[in-house]
Amino acid sequence: MKYNLVEQLAVIKALDEVILVDKLVYEEEASFIAHLAKVLGFKMDLIRKARNVEAAQAMAVLKLMSENKKHALSVLLREAAGADGRITDAELELIQGILREIEPD
Repeated sequence: MKYNLVEQLAVIKALDEVILVDKLVYEEEASFIAHLAKVLGFKMDLIRKARNVEAAQAMAVLKLMSENKKHALSVLLREAAGADGRITDAELELIQGILREIEPD
């Protein structure tokens, strides 16, 4: 899936929020992000930039993405949550909230 720069920042913001929801970054989660960067072709410095993006801005960008991109985001969010071998209730709630937010009106 190819994302433009604005979409990349929004996707990374959403993934980062899921990973950070438990206030811990496990080695497997860091490895997942590094692998994802390679697969999606984004530079790791985008993570720092994405952390400065307001959540509302990211959600607005994600909402405008195509249904295929939204589906890919859904898969990525679940993979990020499970990267450390466990999915917490907080991660599930956040993912569900993101997916509800980006549904068409």
